[in-house]
Amino acid sequence: MRAGIALGSNLGDRLANLRAAIDALRAIAETNEPFLEAPIYQTEPRFCPPGSPDFLNTVVEFGFDGSPLELLAAAREIETRLGRVRSGLQNEPRVIDVDLLYLDDLVHRDSELELPHPRMGERRFVLQPLADIRPELRLPGHGKTVSALLEGLGNAEAPLVPVSERL
Repeated sequence: MRAGIALGSNLGDRLANLRAAIDALRAIAETNEPFLEAPIYQTEPRFCPPGSPDFLNTVVEFGFDGSPLELLAAAREIETRLGRVRSGLQNEPRVIDVDLLYLDDLVHRDSELELPHPRMGERRFVLQPLADIRPELRLPGHGKTVSALLEGLGNAEAPLVPVSERL
């Protein structure tokens, strides 16, 4: 199965944090499957406490041979290993965020996890990098392709800035 993962960091060495998470995800990926890596973008914090630093965001996709809950456990372990601390404040600044977006066309809903991610179609910082690697992807519950969902966002948010232009 193909797993889509969104990565974000807005504390510490953001680029190094993303690279470390990507390396950790490569270690759990199926080795005989392609590992797709989107460009990294700098993004303004959305839905975060006032004064939160800008994020670096990207998306990866890889083959994964396991259950959704096994992938979630691996993502949480990566976050913990890289120093993420959860104080309970929603959308707080963080060293690393490893969010599961989808696992093929699987629909999973329980108290721990929802797949596909219920808000991914509303977030430019997810859709833009995902469109860079999988523009024609259609996920359950979304009748449109990823690029069509991205187009549908309009100009309500600030554009994303590729890291190479900013850092």
